[in-house]
Amino acid sequence: MAEWDVIIVGAGIAGLSCAEELRSQGLELLVLESSNSPGGRIATDEYEGFLLDRGFQVFLTAYPEAKRLLNYAELKLKRFAPGALIWHDRKFHRFSDPWRKPGDLLATALSPVASTLDKVRIARFRRDTTTGDVARLYERPEMTTIEMLQQRGFSPVVIERFFRPFLGGIFLEQELNTSRRLCEFVFRMFSTGDAALPADGMQAIPMQLASRQPAGVLRLNSPVNEVREGVVQLSSGQQLTAKQIVVATDKPTAERLTGTSSNSEANRVVCMYFAADKPPIEEPILMLNGEGQGVVNNVCVPSQVASNYAPAGQSLISVTVLPESEQEPRVDVVLSQLREWFGSPVNSWRHLKTYSIRYALPRQFSPALEPVEKSPRLTTGIYCCGDYCDTASINGAMAAGRRAAAAVIEDLGQ
Repeated sequence: MAEWDVIIVGAGIAGLSCAEELRSQGLELLVLESSNSPGGRIATDEYEGFLLDRGFQVFLTAYPEAKRLLNYAELKLKRFAPGALIWHDRKFHRFSDPWRKPGDLLATALSPVASTLDKVRIARFRRDTTTGDVARLYERPEMTTIEMLQQRGFSPVVIERFFRPFLGGIFLEQELNTSRRLCEFVFRMFSTGDAALPADGMQAIPMQLASRQPAGVLRLNSPVNEVREGVVQLSSGQQLTAKQIVVATDKPTAERLTGTSSNSEANRVVCMYFAADKPPIEEPILMLNGEGQGVVNNVCVPSQVASNYAPAGQSLISVTVLPESEQEPRVDVVLSQLREWFGSPVNSWRHLKTYSIRYALPRQFSPALEPVEKSPRLTTGIYCCGDYCDTASINGAMAAGRRAAAAVIEDLGQ
């Protein structure tokens, strides 16, 4: 006889979202996590009094799944200023969303980042992506993001100075071969909500979901070796049994556990953190490399967004690099480029830590999102969920977890 109704392998956002749905049905659950804390790829380390997210990430408050599942007040969300500062021709140019921040209308209108016609096209793009429901975006003909931008008539100037560094930092690839559907979804989220950080780091999001599970449901430090119908075999050799099993890991791990194989390519990112006595900029805003030169794609000062990210009297600087090779970029090369941006104060910055993340985001090149919402059923009694089963985002992971739970409930006849 099965020990549990459902075993979920993986306590990332997808697995915890699935568990939340199943818990509401009164099912006997066990959630297995290989590491010593829940969260999966959304993790935050405390280091010398700083909060270091493992790879620069932001939370978009407009995510429909997150609105349904999370308590935003408990997360103590701290908002970024809308828009970005774009480095071009040896200075920063403001490029804001005038619908969100009308006071920046003149600065944005005068910005050399885009022509007047480009700004009109951005307004149309915003209107087209925010009208109607989200599902409508997924019904459009599939193509790459760069093809979609060119088809909409955007000039090479605005593509190179704004879209490539902005979207490249989200997709973690600068060629913009990612599906237009993910692009349009993300653009909608930025247009209709805020980019934010939880006051205590990004890992506060999965920790909130994990805290809702009854005692004994979440079992940490429990790596799994194999999953087959009705059985989960731990790396320790112990076998656990369940009526249904949900594999809520990244795609390569899911394939290893279930003995399946497919294309599981991912985009890589390198995130460097630096400590400074003073912030290089006072605003809580993203800074983009609009020149396409050098290794730096974008810079942020998380402690200007959420003060908890740095100890008193210190600032935390996050630098995102999209590496073109397997070789990790050198700290001195990154600092040399940042010295051009911020001047001599960079000389006193102290390198804290570098995160080189090989599987940072599942690659969703066109037509990878065909369909966007992929079936959670792998085989009899075994299901999968993760951001690779939907849009590669926190929202996508939550949606995939919800769909996996619905399939489990249906098959159990609940």
